[in-house]
Formats: sequence, structure tokens, C-alpha cells
Amino acid sequence: MRVVVGRIGRPHGIKGDVTVEVRTDDPGARFAPGSVLLTDPAAVGPLRVESTGRSGQITLLRFAGIEDRDAAEALRGTVLQIDTDELPQRADADEFYDHELIGLAAVDTAGRDLGRVTDVLHAPAAPVLHVTRPDGSEELVPFVKAIVPVVDLAAGRLTIDPPDGMFA
Repeated sequence: MRVVVGRIGRPHGIKGDVTVEVRTDDPGARFAPGSVLLTDPAAVGPLRVESTGRSGQITLLRFAGIEDRDAAEALRGTVLQIDTDELPQRADADEFYDHELIGLAAVDTAGRDLGRVTDVLHAPAAPVLHVTRPDGSEELVPFVKAIVPVVDLAAGRLTIDPPDGMFA
């Protein structure tokens, strides 16, 4: 299985650098020089990181073999991925990778089906679970212990204790 760690944006300068929309909590490790990243579309990669940099808040990467602005432009929109086997073991039992949460069944404390987790959004205060209800409507659920007290990966579900108005 693969997880997305970034998406290539526009070229930066004339020597082949690209901007990257970072989608990992450890860009230092994922984009370290020498790292090899899988790509979507697959025909573009794999890409080996040659150097990393910053321009203000923007992450810049240069890949081996990408030596000018035209080659960098051809990478625009490419999704950067790694195999889940490359992820470090979680140090805390209450921490989860997005790919572990997506697809889990969501139930309330009485066991009633609330839907499925279809995405994890990373808001500034706390992650937010995007839950698609059985009727197709959607609910955003803050991923905090008070609202999501139980995550059971082995059973393929998580329990939500919704505050008033949520899932109404």
C-alpha cells in the first residue's frame, strides 16, 4: 500500500527546482537528499531527491535528472508517494496514520452505524475525520479523544460519542 507525502507544484527558477505541497508530518525524512519517491502517474518516476530547500514557507525539491524549467514543468501535478512499509512504527498507541483510519466503520457508543471514514483533514487545532453517512451525506468529526474515544483497527471501526447536533 502507498501513502501520499506530497504533490509537485510549479517550477521554481530555471535549474529544475519544483515547489511541493507537503502532505507528510515528517518532510525532513521523506524529502531528504537521496530519498526515492514513487509517483502517480507511475511513468514519471520513481524520482530521487537531489536537494531540498525553502523559499519562505514553500518547500522546494530538485530531483536527479530534472535539470531545467521545462523538465520541472512536466512534473507539475505529480503525486509523490512512499510504501507504507517505509513508515516508522508508531510510538504512541493513540496515534494513527491517515491510511489506517480511512475506510474504518464509524459507530456511536450504542453501536449504531454512523458511516465510514473517507478522509482525514489536517486542521490547525486537530485532525478532522470526514465521515460519509449511510445516506451519502457527510459529517466532519474532530479527531479528539473526547469525541472519538475508541479506535479499533483490528475490528475495522472507531467509536464516536457525538456532541449534540452532530449526526442529528
